[in-house]
Amino acid sequence: MMDVRYGGHPAEVMTATTERLRADYLIEGAFTPGALRLTYTHVDRMIVGGAVPLDIGVSFGEGADLGTPLFFSAREAGIANLGGPGAVTVDGRRFALANRDILYVGRGAATVTMTSDDAGHPARFYLNSVPAGADIPHRLIARAEAKRITLGDPAKANVRSLAMYIHPEVAPSCLLLMGITDPAPGSIWNTMPPHLHERRMEAYCYFDMGPDDRVMHFMGRPDQTRHLVVANGDMVLSPAWSIHMGAGTGPYAFVWGMTGENQAYTDFTPVPVAVLR
Repeated sequence: MMDVRYGGHPAEVMTATTERLRADYLIEGAFTPGALRLTYTHVDRMIVGGAVPLDIGVSFGEGADLGTPLFFSAREAGIANLGGPGAVTVDGRRFALANRDILYVGRGAATVTMTSDDAGHPARFYLNSVPAGADIPHRLIARAEAKRITLGDPAKANVRSLAMYIHPEVAPSCLLLMGITDPAPGSIWNTMPPHLHERRMEAYCYFDMGPDDRVMHFMGRPDQTRHLVVANGDMVLSPAWSIHMGAGTGPYAFVWGMTGENQAYTDFTPVPVAVLR
């Protein structure tokens, strides 16, 4: 199942209703038991999605929706496991993924099948896919292999651990960057100050949240901010013109994925909190 989202102009956000904002930038219900659900956004042509295989695997690879022979004819992807143990098989090659492992799938793959080791405690696979112009080998990046940095200040409740997986310093790709951020216990903010990526868009998948907890995800132009109320497993599309920061009512984590003109993680513009409106 492929949903389609169209990129909006920042001026439209200034007058959008809550329903319109959620329809354009929030993806709900992607983690459906026994199914694969994908969303194609015209913002840098990223595809995001979720799969929860049960007793049988969930496969994809056909490219009709993209106008190409295969899904991966001109694409690469990162697949993160946010649930129980599972595996991803790419053209007959099996990769076992524990919780918080990420698999890089390079251009040219024909068939990808995702399975759970135990249907009673299934894997929850989150996918980011972007256009690619180079052939890079598939690679499993285990949780322990990610490059981890700690940022923030306890006094400002924004201490967080940022793990880089698909990144030039860890595992190469063509244009995709992907990693996982965890706020520290007692911290609620996932980034501070907010920032803009003029040359890259970003997507988020919030997870490991309690059923009654929510993240307040702030977006929009710095002088016209808006927010989305986000539940466990929800995904957010963040265009280059939008700030992004979030605060949670309880513990949470999120997967971030980026694509655009470069892979320079530091290519962003901080926005001082004092100028936000």
